[in-house]
Amino acid sequence: MNTKSDTETATKAGKKAQARAGHGGADRNGDGAGDGSAATRAPAEVEVELPAPRGTGLSRRLWVEEPAIRRRMPDPVRTAAVRAVIIASLTLMQAMVAFFSTLAGSWLAFPMVLSSVASTVVATWGVLDVWVTRQVWNQRNGVVSVPSSTARQLRRERRRARRTARAAERDGARIRRRGAGRLSEA
Repeated sequence: MNTKSDTETATKAGKKAQARAGHGGADRNGDGAGDGSAATRAPAEVEVELPAPRGTGLSRRLWVEEPAIRRRMPDPVRTAAVRAVIIASLTLMQAMVAFFSTLAGSWLAFPMVLSSVASTVVATWGVLDVWVTRQVWNQRNGVVSVPSSTARQLRRERRRARRTARAAERDGARIRRRGAGRLSEA
């Protein structure tokens, strides 16, 4: 039964979701460094008013956008995960066809059993691919608290390159300032 307090709670949740979606401050990785483009902003609230039960004088919402509990997976990891799920589902369907054709005594049973075995190997590879892709992404982009972290080493190299570029720029500016007051050195 829909009550007034339920409607008020849904309205407050909708306003909170709108406020979060409106400021555009979080990118899809959730680190708050978004550029504000439509691709990285949270989607706006989808709201459809439904008639309430008779006699209540209230309306119900069909859909209220809620914030995600977990952060979004990185794109390469998500791609590998989707690929693994598709391969695993095809393998399960193949195994079911092999099982039922074996029960029916069909000629299709033997080829399906062989292809199911091969598909199981491919599905195992797909799951391992997700794991390896996730580990590689974390190693390259994540903050790993071990001294041998590649991410830490890459940050150190970038910092060193920026320092070198700033020092070269300062030296160039110093040379220009020193030679600017004189017309010739002869």
